[in-house]
Amino acid sequence: MLADLLTVSLVPTCSALAPGEICEFKKKIFWRAVVAEFLAMSLFIFISIGSALGFSFPVVGNKTSTRSQDNVKVSLAFGLSIATMAQSVGHISGAHLNPAVTLGLLLSCQISILKALMYIIAQCLGAVVATAILSGVTSSLPDNLLGLNALSEGINAGQGLGIEIIATFQLVLCVLATTDRRRNDVSGSAPLAIGLSVALGHLLAIDYTGCGINPARSFGSALIANNFENHWIFWVGPIIGGASAALIYDFILAPRSSDLTDRMKVWTSGQVEEYDLEGDDMNSRVEMKPK
Repeated sequence: MLADLLTVSLVPTCSALAPGEICEFKKKIFWRAVVAEFLAMSLFIFISIGSALGFSFPVVGNKTSTRSQDNVKVSLAFGLSIATMAQSVGHISGAHLNPAVTLGLLLSCQISILKALMYIIAQCLGAVVATAILSGVTSSLPDNLLGLNALSEGINAGQGLGIEIIATFQLVLCVLATTDRRRNDVSGSAPLAIGLSVALGHLLAIDYTGCGINPARSFGSALIANNFENHWIFWVGPIIGGASAALIYDFILAPRSSDLTDRMKVWTSGQVEEYDLEGDDMNSRVEMKPK
């Protein structure tokens, strides 16, 4: 795959540089990854929320259109846009495109704390910029809430929180499992599998909370629409779901044998290639893993 080819081409180039040049090289790669998160997040939000706003337009030619059909359309738009962006920038940044995913990978010791913070900032900025542009494009749409996440009638805060936790849990679990560098049995496409997981979460949660499962996506709509009612649910829920998935996967489902020193090394330096667990073959095929 393209990601593997780029990884192979970058390693010898970096090793041939002097120590100072290597440091500069890593800085360039770091900022390219942050920019990739911002750009991909902007495109993802514009496409996915743009599709969600579509059902509010008057339907003239097709009188049989129902909200359930729109739910499927919106779910597919979110899932396919994530899969497309993951395939496009996965070899550059890992294509997290979600603070909950970034948190899960941080707890799983696959990125540094600094990179995680910069990714989350880039994701939030991308969501705000895309939603602002979408606001201008759909300015004539009546009652335009710009995809604002909100609790449906009859759903209280606790129930909405539970939906967000479960929907995010299955997404982050899918990300961790399909991109686990210790596996060599993944024969399909990791971006597509993750995209389908996003679509699955939306098929579940749209009718309850509008489906957040992505704090940056929820933040962009809330900020531009200037409506933060129950907004905490769309941060706390995904954070709990993402963290739970990472801890359960790393310590119960597929335990890692590394000690705290190894984990601290990743959190501070971000050198994933040094996180060699259980003597695994580091040359096994892995998608969406920036080196």
